[in-house]
Amino acid sequence: MQGRPVRESYSEYSELALPNDANSLGNLLGGKVMHLVDLAGAMAAMRHSRHIVVTASVDHMTFLHPVRMGQWVRLHSAVNRVFRTSMEVGVKVMVEDLIRAEILHTSSAYLTFVAIDQAGNRVPVAPVIPESADEIRRYEDAGKRREYRLALKEKLARKP
Repeated sequence: MQGRPVRESYSEYSELALPNDANSLGNLLGGKVMHLVDLAGAMAAMRHSRHIVVTASVDHMTFLHPVRMGQWVRLHSAVNRVFRTSMEVGVKVMVEDLIRAEILHTSSAYLTFVAIDQAGNRVPVAPVIPESADEIRRYEDAGKRREYRLALKEKLARKP
């Protein structure tokens, strides 16, 4: 199966933070940000695999800055590495205050998606080809994160 460059999976998603998704402090709910991260990640995974994808895991996610109502939430995603039927996708969340012209990095996450067919069976995914130094670093780091995820999965499976 012929590989595809990372750049072909690159995806962007954005929306305005509106009051119906706010907490009592006027900030975007963390769960809404997580939902947007999942959507952005799925778009990159589908662009790369050209298959339906399902979320298998989400790694650690930290909220560095709140997203306030009226701010523009921008998400950037790309496939970091492919592991036969699964892919690690990195998602970076930026927030822009359109009045002050300030842009802040508010969150990042790594998600694992599995490509499936219409019947729900796993399907092989073409390898991803990192080209830039940053893409190569993310590719290598994804391998280390996968080892950690698999070790954790094994450890949890042994618990009664």
